[in-house]
Amino acid sequence: MLNKLSSIRIESQQNICNAILSLAFILSVLYLYNFFYHINDVKHHKKNFNRISLNLNNIDELLLLENADTARARDTNCTIWTCVNTYRCGQDRIKVYVYPLQEYIDSKSGKEAVRLTKEFYQILNAIVKSPYYTPNPNKACLFVPSIDLLNQNKIQPSLVNKALASLEYWNDGQNHLLFNMLPGTNPSYNRVIDVNTDQAIILGGGFDSWTYRVGFDVSIPVWSPLLGKDAVVSNNDEYLLIVAQLNIFPKHLWILQNISEEHPRDVLFLKQCKNSSLIRCAMHSKKRSFQYPKVLGKGTFCLLGPSLRLGQPDLLEMLAHNCIPVIAVDNYVLPFEDVIDWSLASIRMRESDLSGVIEKLKVVSKERKGELKSQGRLLYNKYFRSLESLTLTILEYLQCRIFPHIDRDKRHWNFVDSSNGRGMNPLFLSRVVSRGDGFTAVILTYDRVDSLFLLIEKLSLVPSLHSILIVWNNQQKAPPLLISRSIKIVHARDNRLSNRFFPYKEIETEAILTIDDDINMLTADEVDFGYLIYQATKEVIADKNRYEVWREFPDRIVGFPSRLHVWDNFTSHWRYESEWTNEISMVLTGAAFLHKYWNHMYTYRMPSIIKQMIDSRMNCEDIAMNFLVANVTNKPPIKVTPRKKFKCPECINNEMLSADLNHMRERSDCINEFRQIYGRMPLRAVEFRADPVLFKDNFPEKLKRFSDMGTLVFI
Repeated sequence: MLNKLSSIRIESQQNICNAILSLAFILSVLYLYNFFYHINDVKHHKKNFNRISLNLNNIDELLLLENADTARARDTNCTIWTCVNTYRCGQDRIKVYVYPLQEYIDSKSGKEAVRLTKEFYQILNAIVKSPYYTPNPNKACLFVPSIDLLNQNKIQPSLVNKALASLEYWNDGQNHLLFNMLPGTNPSYNRVIDVNTDQAIILGGGFDSWTYRVGFDVSIPVWSPLLGKDAVVSNNDEYLLIVAQLNIFPKHLWILQNISEEHPRDVLFLKQCKNSSLIRCAMHSKKRSFQYPKVLGKGTFCLLGPSLRLGQPDLLEMLAHNCIPVIAVDNYVLPFEDVIDWSLASIRMRESDLSGVIEKLKVVSKERKGELKSQGRLLYNKYFRSLESLTLTILEYLQCRIFPHIDRDKRHWNFVDSSNGRGMNPLFLSRVVSRGDGFTAVILTYDRVDSLFLLIEKLSLVPSLHSILIVWNNQQKAPPLLISRSIKIVHARDNRLSNRFFPYKEIETEAILTIDDDINMLTADEVDFGYLIYQATKEVIADKNRYEVWREFPDRIVGFPSRLHVWDNFTSHWRYESEWTNEISMVLTGAAFLHKYWNHMYTYRMPSIIKQMIDSRMNCEDIAMNFLVANVTNKPPIKVTPRKKFKCPECINNEMLSADLNHMRERSDCINEFRQIYGRMPLRAVEFRADPVLFKDNFPEKLKRFSDMGTLVFI
C-alpha cells in the first residue's frame, strides 16, 4: 500500500514538473516573440517617422490591379465637422503628413495614373519644410497624397481612383487634401476635378458657387508658369484697360472687340501671335507685338473675362505686374475670398454689364486706383509671390479654419503695411461694428477707488459719453460694485499695462477714450471737444472738404498730453523728451481718443516682443501705441487744447513712480528698442494743435461752444 502511494506521489510530482516545464517553455516563446516583435515594431515606427525623401531617383512603383478597390464619389454634403476628424488635430496647430513619392502603374496596360510636375513637387517640398509638417502619420491632422492632380488633362481618372483607395490612411478621404488648379476636360470643363474624391478637402482653382462646399473646400489661384520670383512692376500706365486673355467666350469677345475699336487710345486688345506663346499681337495691328506677361504693366486695369475654365493664371499675372484686375466672371469663387477682401484690390462686375466697362473704369478716382494697386501688390507679395508662399498661405488658412478660436481677424489678412514710406489710411477696411453715437471711456485702474469715482463723476458730465469700461488690474482684490447700465467692469487675469488696449467685446463704439484713473483735471468741454474732432469728420461726408478731413483724422491718436522724441548727437540715440515744446510726435494714451481698430492691431498685429517688454517693465505701452499707429499711417498724432500743466506719469511728484530718473531713461530705451524692432523710426514730429473756434478771441463766453478750456501759455 505504501509503495503504491509512493509511486502515485512520484508520478504526481513528475506531472507537476512537466507542467511547470511546459509553462516555462510557453512563457519563453511568448517572451522571445514579444521581444522580436517589439524590435520590429520599433524599426517599423522609426522608418515611418523619418522625414520623407523627395529624391526623384528613388521612387517606388505600385501596380494597380484590375479588380482593385476605388475611391467613392465626391461627398457634396461635407462640412469641416462631418468629414474631418478634428480630434486628430490637437488644440492649437495642425500637423500635415505627406505620403512618400510613388508611381502608380496600371498592371494591365502599364499606363501611369499621373505624372509628377515641377509645380506639385515644389508644393510638396514647401509642406515638408514648413513648421506644419510631421513625419509621424499617427500625429497628423491632415494628409497630403503625393498624387499630382493639379491639371486634370494630365491624369487618368480611373487609375487615380484606385491610387487614392490604396493609400494606407485614406479612410474614405477624411482629413485628406487634394490639390487641383485646372479641373474638367473638353468639352464640359466641370468646375471640380472629375475624380472620386470621397470626403477629401479639395484645394481647387476653378470653383463656382454651385460646386464650392463653403467652409470645407479651399479656393486657390491657378499658378502661372510664366511668373518668376521677381516680377517686373511697371508704373507706366499707357492704357486704361488691357485685354490679353486668350480663351474668352466668343459672345463676350465680340463685345470687347467693339469696345477696343471705339476706344483705341484707352484699350489694348491682344491676341496670341503665331510664332510664340510669349508674344502677344495687337488685334488691330499685325505690326505691333508685346512681350507677355510684361505688357500687363502698361495697363491700369486688366480684364479677367468669362471662359470655359473659371480659374485662370491671368489673375496672378495681373497682380504680379501691378495691373488692377477687372473680374467679369459670374459665380466665380475667388481665392480665399472669405478672408481676402478682393474689393480692395480689384474691380468686379457682372458679365452682362461688360459693354459698359470703359465708363465704369473712367470714373474711378486717381486715389482709388493707387489704393487698388497698393493692395494688389500687398496680396501678391504676401500670399502669391511663389508656390512656396502660396502653399504656406493655404496651410495657414486651414490652420485658422480648424482652430477658429485662434483665427486671424479678416483685417489682418488684408492689412496694408506702409513701412515703405507711403502712408495710407487703414480705415478703408470694413468696420466690424455699426457706428454708435459717442465714445467709450476705457479706464485702466488698480486700487485707487476714490480717484476712480471722481473720474467717473466728471466723465458723466460729458455729453458725448456713451459708456464706461473699467479694466480692473488688481487680481488680489475684487473691483468695486457699480450699479449702472452704462458702466461695465472687466476683471483682468493679470496685471498688465497692455490690458488697456485689448479689444473687449464690451466696447460698442468706434471711438475709445483711453484714460488713467488719476486724470481728473480735464473739463467736460475739453473731453467733448477732443471727441468732436474725432466725430465731426463723420458728420457730412457728402461735402468734399469734409470728406478729405474724414480720411485723415480717424486713423490718428487724438489726445491731451503730448511728448517728443529727440535725436541726441552725443549718444547717437533717440531721447524721450517731456519738456513743453511746440513740436510733438506722441500723444500719451493716459488721456487720448483712438479708433477701436488700433486695439485689434495692438493685440494681434503688433510684434509680440514689444508687448513682452511692456508687461515686464510695466512701462511704455503708450509709446508702443504711438509707434504702431505711426508705422501704419506715417502721420503724427493730434494734440488737443493748449493746457500746459497736466497731471501725468512723468510729472515731478515724489510719490509717483516717475520720480525715479530711471523711468525716463527707460522710456528713452523703449524708443530706441522699438525703432530697432520696426527697422525704422516711424514717429513724425509736427507743430500743430487743435483748438475750438473763437477759443482766444475776444467774444463773450456764451457765444463760444467750448468755453471751459485750458489756459493758453506762450513759451
